[in-house]
Amino acid sequence: MEEKTREIKFDEFNLTSELLEGLSYMGFETATPIQERAIPIILEGKDLLACAQTGTGKTAAFILPVLNELSKKSVNYCRALVIAPTRELVVQIEQQVQAFAYFANVASYPVYGGGDGQDFESQRKALKAGTDIIIATPGKLISHLNMGYVDFSKMEYLILDEADRMLDMGFLEDILLIASHINKERKTLLFSATMPPKIRTLAKSILKEPEEISIAISKPAEGVLQGAYLVTDHYKSKLIKHLIKGKPNYQSILVFASTKKKVGEVVRELRGEEYEVQAVSSDLIQKDREDALRKFKARTTRVLVATDVLSRGIDIKGINLVINFDVPSDGEDYVHRIGRTARADSTGVALTLINADDVYKFQRIEELIESEIHKIKLPPGFGESPDYSKRPERKKRSFKRKGGGKKGGRSKRR
Repeated sequence: MEEKTREIKFDEFNLTSELLEGLSYMGFETATPIQERAIPIILEGKDLLACAQTGTGKTAAFILPVLNELSKKSVNYCRALVIAPTRELVVQIEQQVQAFAYFANVASYPVYGGGDGQDFESQRKALKAGTDIIIATPGKLISHLNMGYVDFSKMEYLILDEADRMLDMGFLEDILLIASHINKERKTLLFSATMPPKIRTLAKSILKEPEEISIAISKPAEGVLQGAYLVTDHYKSKLIKHLIKGKPNYQSILVFASTKKKVGEVVRELRGEEYEVQAVSSDLIQKDREDALRKFKARTTRVLVATDVLSRGIDIKGINLVINFDVPSDGEDYVHRIGRTARADSTGVALTLINADDVYKFQRIEELIESEIHKIKLPPGFGESPDYSKRPERKKRSFKRKGGGKKGGRSKRR
């Protein structure tokens, strides 16, 4: 029998007593694999190139050692910068930093768009005052950099989270511009869910002799029970309603749709039931999006319907069920969507609705994750299932993409 790997406790790392006390108070005892491997490297002052899927605890993997080092002295300039692709992820990282920083006497501030003039002024003050840790989206941070009052010349850490997503969204030039404003002697930490060639190219330009680690690339968490229904578009919304009605014990359900129009379709079908349903998409102002997330996290809202704006980086524990209204465009998006459930060693269910046009895409996803997803028989009254037994030919038009034929552009779906 294979011997079980020994769990590493946080008190085995060379962290300050204050930070260890805080971790103990918050119930953090053992490190996840990414934390176990990343924390010592960062504490040693080395650059890091890390590949880890969502839900592995990578935020704490870079926040804890950085807080540990920053807490050793007090200064009046910005010392660490975390760049993330979306406002939601910035807010999530900021919340974790706030929780850990309470025990480390380190200040932080989020910088992202979607607010009013008062928000911009508050961000300006935080940047000018030299807040210890800045967590920002690339575009909004560049708006401040262009104003001339931001000084990152003494910055000690540059951290890129969800780097592959940022490149998919077209932020490469922004990232390089931001890096050019930062102290060249900094330590740079790059975290990505995948490691395509473009990430390695970026790493070579901004990292110096980095250590490399890779954890669970492109595979769903073991605790996710996956299933799929072969169903026509006509019955999709009604099927989701049926599935939710049949699972009264599931109090936290997240539905993903690829477009804002489909989000609205699902919400209209579900409203009028005895539970709260809300939508999140780029149509909402930031305040309303944060309010919807807060209610979902507090279990006031049972069902949240969203575009892929939520597929990465949002750490909401206890999500029982994730439903894909339609098949994501690629395997990575699938992994990130269903990664919202079964987080932190919990279990969860992920169901995908597949129409005839999406059969090929889902078969490609099964190839990527090296697993055949169980196809569940449709309940009576939901029509005939598309044929999944024959692999359809790839349509030639899939090679003709907008924007010069380059793959990507996923940010346009929001």
